[in-house]
Amino acid sequence: MGFQHQSFKNGVISPHSSQPLQSSTPLLSKVNSLTLSRLGKLPLLSSRRKKTTVAMASSSPAQKSEEEWRAVLSPEQFRILRQKGTEYPGTGQYDKFDSEGVYECAGCGTPLYKSTTKFNSGCGWPAFYEGLPGAINRTADPDGRRVEITCAACGGHLGHVFKGERFNTPTDERHCVNSISLKFTPAS
Repeated sequence: MGFQHQSFKNGVISPHSSQPLQSSTPLLSKVNSLTLSRLGKLPLLSSRRKKTTVAMASSSPAQKSEEEWRAVLSPEQFRILRQKGTEYPGTGQYDKFDSEGVYECAGCGTPLYKSTTKFNSGCGWPAFYEGLPGAINRTADPDGRRVEITCAACGGHLGHVFKGERFNTPTDERHCVNSISLKFTPAS
C-alpha cells in the first residue's frame, strides 16, 4: 500500500485529505509521521472463503479514564497499552503464532491486522506488513528515530513501524507489535 503525499503541517502527513492534520508537538520536518485515523469511514472486513464479516471501529474513540483502563486491563496490558511499554522479545504468545483470522486491539477490540499480513521477521515480536485501513495511527517519537503505532480507536500503544529493512513484503514495512497489545479472533 503506497501513500501519496497530500498535506504536511507540524510534522504530520495526511494521506487521505488535502486538509492538514494538527499536531500538538512540532516534529522534525524530516520525520514522516502518517496519521491514518478516518474512523468514520472504516470498511468492513469480509472473508471470501467463509461468510463472516468483522465490524470495524466505531466513529467515536474508546475514551476511558486511567482508573477505568486499570480495571479492564491486566497490569502488564496497562503498562504496554497505556504507558507505552514494551514486552521482552520472544515472550509474547503471537510471535510464532500462525492461524487464520484477525488480530484485534486487546484494549478495545478494534480489528487491526489480518493474519495474511503477518510474517516472520525473527525480531521476537509479531510482525505485520500493513494494518487494516484506518485502524492504526502513526506518530513519530519525539527524537524522530522511530514511528510509534497506536490503535486509532482507543490510543493503545501497539509498538513501532520500521521501513526499508528489505523484508520481502509488499510495503517494505515491519509493524513490530507487542503480543499483549493484541487479541486474536480465528476465522469462523
